[in-house]
Amino acid sequence: MRDAYHEELDSIGESLVDMARLVGSAIGRATTAILDADLKLAESVIAADEKVDDLHRDLEARAIALLARQQPVATDLRIVVTSLRMSADLERSGDLAQHVAKLARLRFPDSPVPRDLHATILEMGQLAQRLMAKTGEVLLTKDVDLALQLEQDDDAIDQLHRALFQHLMDDRWKHGIETAVDVTLLGRYYERFADHAVSVARRVVFLVTGEHAHEFVPSDLSGSTEPDAE
Repeated sequence: MRDAYHEELDSIGESLVDMARLVGSAIGRATTAILDADLKLAESVIAADEKVDDLHRDLEARAIALLARQQPVATDLRIVVTSLRMSADLERSGDLAQHVAKLARLRFPDSPVPRDLHATILEMGQLAQRLMAKTGEVLLTKDVDLALQLEQDDDAIDQLHRALFQHLMDDRWKHGIETAVDVTLLGRYYERFADHAVSVARRVVFLVTGEHAHEFVPSDLSGSTEPDAE
């Protein structure tokens, strides 16, 4: 009975890794769809989000069943509760990738991204995909040091997001209000996608150490009396 219980705990972790892989792929493909005005690719991203939703619902059902049947305590309880929260973050990430694809579909046969912003949006999409790939690795390996690195990686997305706004506010903007709204939404989608990836990584730190990411002091800094900055 206990072997089956721990196998179920392990399978929940495997589902989280699968979700991270799927949403990472989705944001990459959605970025290509919106820059290339690729309707077929956009439709495939939109349809594929159902798989992420199915994994989320299945994980939630299994986690709740474990709570009811096994009444886990200590570390096992932390695994189940934290997994529920991580699943919600990943499900929302999938929704954000779908939003990008839906915008590509809405503006087809044109791209909503002006040519002078293609490089910025492409970089945001690539960074978001790499962040989620690292999150998947963190989920798989429970590597706390790698999880903490995601905080720094997220800064690059935030910088691009700010640069996007500066471009929109420039007096030389000539692409109209509708395009400005589209680009604003896109920037927000990528920024929030990255935030969810970082949130999952933070929860892995809590899962492994019992401490929140902003409170945890890595081993190579354990001699310091100063807490880590969040």
